[in-house]
Amino acid sequence: MKKLLITVVVLLLVVVVAGVLTVYFHPIAVLSAMKRRTLEKSGFAKSTLDSAVGAQTIFSAGSGPTLIFLHGAGDNAGTWEKVAPEFTGNYHVVVADLAGHGESAPAAGPLKFDAMLAGLDAVIAKQQAPVTLVGNSLGAWLAMLYAMQHPERVARVVAVDGGPLRGERVDLAKLPANREEARKIWDAILDPGSPRIPDFILDDVVRVSHTGAIGRMELADLQRNVVADERLQSFSVPIDLMWGEADRLVPLDYAQRMVAQIPAVRLTTIPRCGHIPQGECPATFSAALRKVLAETAPPPRPASAVETAVGKEK
Repeated sequence: MKKLLITVVVLLLVVVVAGVLTVYFHPIAVLSAMKRRTLEKSGFAKSTLDSAVGAQTIFSAGSGPTLIFLHGAGDNAGTWEKVAPEFTGNYHVVVADLAGHGESAPAAGPLKFDAMLAGLDAVIAKQQAPVTLVGNSLGAWLAMLYAMQHPERVARVVAVDGGPLRGERVDLAKLPANREEARKIWDAILDPGSPRIPDFILDDVVRVSHTGAIGRMELADLQRNVVADERLQSFSVPIDLMWGEADRLVPLDYAQRMVAQIPAVRLTTIPRCGHIPQGECPATFSAALRKVLAETAPPPRPASAVETAVGKEK
């Protein structure tokens, strides 16, 4: 009996040590798995659907008009764990892993916009159109590109700290090579008053940036999918821009450039929040998003008003 007890204790210690080491060396994967489990515990059913680029993973819950949440580059559906459940009472909520992210194909090789748009198209094709797209960062970029290509399938877009215009922060566009460079990027992402990212997580950021979805994206493909400012003057889908006031990765003036061009647009800012508000300040963001969605979509401005705004921007 004594030997059995010792064996059990040793095994428990091995499990605990293994768990601690996993959290320490792969914290992003552990946190991601926890967030995805939280989505499922909140009533979201995980499923897969076929697409031209392979199986796409989605989480869905609720009934009503379709509301689709799209995450940013290198992220996954779990980023919406604290926000998406707030909307299942009024919407059929779909939270997607973008193609090449999370558990959505393709799992290897170059990751291009055409693949991500094809994956999104497959997700939307399974829903009752038109849908509302809520996208953060890369998700906002894709949502706007998709709405430009298929305006009949999209009722409105909510772009959160992202869009298809060329950015100005060239110094933060490269993959971090070390902890210090990762720290610089995250300092630009977060509000200065938010807790700083621990060093061991920054080390994992460096590793995952190079081996994960972001590392598979190609600069030439990104540049091909940038939209000139003036092209937004023909953007026909109503759009709400939601922006963290502390975002220094894609600053507020980027949103102002879109406001100057898009005919039917409205800007809502979120104080003391940065580039990923659903993660940094989920309660504040959820309340702001609920207010935005409860309001009528922004109506088109007269052409003269758009021309005046463009003139001021220049």
